[in-house]
Amino acid sequence: MRSAMALAVLALALIWAPASDAAPPKKKDEFVSTEHVLRWINGYRTQPNPDKVPALVRAVSALGLFRDMESAGVYVGFMAGVIEANPKRAEDLIGKMFPMPPEDQVAIVRAIAHSGHPEWKELLAKFSERMPARKVLIDRFITGKQPTLKQLPLDKGAGPLDMLWGQYFATGSYDPVLRMISVLEWSKDGNSVERLTVGSMTKLTLATNASRDKHLLDMLKASMGHETKETRAVLREVIDAAETFEFGTVRRDAMASIEQLKAKGKVTRGWLGVS
Repeated sequence: MRSAMALAVLALALIWAPASDAAPPKKKDEFVSTEHVLRWINGYRTQPNPDKVPALVRAVSALGLFRDMESAGVYVGFMAGVIEANPKRAEDLIGKMFPMPPEDQVAIVRAIAHSGHPEWKELLAKFSERMPARKVLIDRFITGKQPTLKQLPLDKGAGPLDMLWGQYFATGSYDPVLRMISVLEWSKDGNSVERLTVGSMTKLTLATNASRDKHLLDMLKASMGHETKETRAVLREVIDAAETFEFGTVRRDAMASIEQLKAKGKVTRGWLGVS
């Protein structure tokens, strides 16, 4: 699955280029590239600066990163997380994200709907006049015909997982991490390629990110006490990989599982790049 592989690459990019390990770019060039954007997002939860988020969103648009919404989940999730963490400032922050090309306004609509803001429907209604091209999507969210992030199933691809990571990068909260932990046992699923793919990517990205994020690692350790036996077994592997930087084992286990499904005739060409 192309988007699932993108999730793993994205997480590795955020980990192996942490903001604290490199000199920040000059202010005028702060969001000049995808790398700079990802560095800033990765460091945001330790030094939140919501005033700069509208500029970041406009830069993401200018860089063309909203053009493929399948791979833009981390940005949408990050925007949603910032709105969630700043409910009283949400309307002002969203307003400063404009002007935005109509095709990229989908990201703003989804961010508002996925934010969990207590008045997210009212916010969508307020900004609908500025996004007439997105009226159908806005109406679907408001009427409940389009699921929010909390309602999205996690076994339909990497998009929801990307958004959960974006939410975590914006807030550092336990909620998105807990939801990711809940699908770890899928990495052992021998019957569903969708669940196996999502579970394996979740396992890999949790391990790589936790290796450089003590706060996240502590969350994973704290979760050991109240998870099922099956989830604890995989979570233990994640924690071990994070503490030893032995990510190769995690990747090999995922690919071995894919090979087993191929042998059963349950994997077709294209899944996870397997041919």
